Amino acid sequence: MNHHRPQARHQAPSPAHSHAHSEVHPQANPRSQAHSTAHPHHAPEALAGHYTQVRQATLALAAPLTAEDCQLQSMPDASPTKWHLAHVTWFFETFVLERFEAERFRPFDARFRVLFNSYYQGVGEQHPRAQRGLISRPTLDEVKRYRAQVDERIHAVLATHPRAHADDDTLQQLVTLGLHHEQQHQELLLTDIKHALSFNPGHAAYAKRWPMARVQPQPLQWIAHAAGMIELGHDAAQDGAFCFDNETPRHPTYTAPFEIASRPVSYGEYLAFMSDGGYTRPELWLAMGWDWVRSSQRRAPLYWIERDGAWLNHTLQGLVEIDPHTPVCHLNYFEADAYARWAGARLPTEAEWEHAARRLGAAAPTNPRNNFAHLGAFHPLPQADAAHSAPVQMFGDVWEWTQSNYNPYPGYRPLPGAVGEYNGKFMCNQFVLRGGSCATPAGQVRAGYRNFFPPDAQWQFSGLRLARDL
Repeated sequence: MNHHRPQARHQAPSPAHSHAHSEVHPQANPRSQAHSTAHPHHAPEALAGHYTQVRQATLALAAPLTAEDCQLQSMPDASPTKWHLAHVTWFFETFVLERFEAERFRPFDARFRVLFNSYYQGVGEQHPRAQRGLISRPTLDEVKRYRAQVDERIHAVLATHPRAHADDDTLQQLVTLGLHHEQQHQELLLTDIKHALSFNPGHAAYAKRWPMARVQPQPLQWIAHAAGMIELGHDAAQDGAFCFDNETPRHPTYTAPFEIASRPVSYGEYLAFMSDGGYTRPELWLAMGWDWVRSSQRRAPLYWIERDGAWLNHTLQGLVEIDPHTPVCHLNYFEADAYARWAGARLPTEAEWEHAARRLGAAAPTNPRNNFAHLGAFHPLPQADAAHSAPVQMFGDVWEWTQSNYNPYPGYRPLPGAVGEYNGKFMCNQFVLRGGSCATPAGQVRAGYRNFFPPDAQWQFSGLRLARDL
C-alpha cells in the first residue's frame, strides 16, 4: 500500500521503483518479476488485459472526486489525487516506454519527468514533495489525456514486442511491477483524500453508503503457538511468483512460544483504554511516544471527534458514530504499543504474525470475504464469524503493527541501479505492518508482504492485534 507508504515505499526496477511514504511502497524483487504474480510468462494479450483492469480501477477510485478534490494536499506525507494519477503513468512512460520504444520514444511532456518523479535520484530531479498540491498545471483533464496516451503506447509495445526477444521477460517484469506500484498508489489515493476531506467542516463523504450492519460481538480468544524454527519470507509455492525484494531471502528463524489474539483490537476496547486515562499515563508509553502525546496534545486517535460526550469518527463515508465492535484504525505505532502494554500484552513480532497467518493456508489472503477495497466499504468491518481456534481478519480491514523494526532479512542485498532505491534505503526508523487494509486492492497482499511506516504515522488504516508470551 511504504509500499506502501507510506512511509511505506514503492518499487522500482532497473532503471526504475511500496510505501517512502508517501509514496510508501515496498519493492518488487527483480528476480521474481519475470514470474510476477498472476502473469508468469503470460501471453502479451493476458498481461494487456490485466493492465487495462488495473488502470481503469485507478480512474474508478478517482471518479467520485471533483477537480478541486483532486488538487488537495493536506500534508507533506500525502499527495493530491491528480499527482497519483500522473505519477503512476510517469512510471510506465519512464521505465517501460523509454526502454522499449527506443529511438521512437517521445515524452508526452518533457516537464513531467521532474514534476511526477517521486524519489528516484537515479532518474533525475524531483519536484518538492510538500509542494505537489501547488501544481495547478497540468490540469486534471491533461493528466487524464496523459494516462490515455501512455496506455495506448503500452498496449502497442505489448502487442508488437517480439516474444522471442531476450528482453521479453524484462518487459513483462517491468509492466507487472508497474501494475503493483499502481495498486499501491490506489490505496494511497484513498488514504490521502480521506486526510484531505477531514479538514472540510462538513466532513464531506467520498463514498455514499455506510457499510455497517449490526453483528453479534465476538469475544477475543487466544491462539497458542509452540516454540520452534520457522521459515520467514516469500514462498513462491504459497504466495505466487511475484514479491517485493524486502520479502526475500526466505530464511529460518526461531520463535519462542507465544499466543496471538483471534481478532484485531476494536474501537470499544480502545475507548476503554482512553477512559482509563491512556493518553495521560506516561508509564504506558515509549519515551518518544510520550513526547509525541505531549507535543501534539493528543487525547484520542486521528479522526476521532467528541461531541456532547460521544465520540464520532471521520470516515470516507463522512462523519459517523463509532462502532465499538469494529477494528480500531488510524493508530500509530506509539498508540498501538501503549494500548498493548495497558492490556497486559504486546505487539507480535513479524515472524509471529507471518507464522500465524501461514497456518491459515495459502488461500487465506485471497478469500473473497476479506475486507479489501473491492468490497467498497473503505472502513474496517466487525468480525462476523467465530474464530474457531484460528485467528480471523488477518487479511484486510486494518494493517497490523508489529513490534519488528523494518530491517533487511539475513542475506538481503539492495539491487543495483534505481531499483535499489525502492526499499533498501528506507530500512531505518520504521516498523513493519502486516495483512493489508480495507483500502488495499484485493490480490495485492500475501502472507509475506511487508509494509512499513515510521512510528508516528497515523493516516493509513493501521490497527493492532495483541500477542503474549507463553
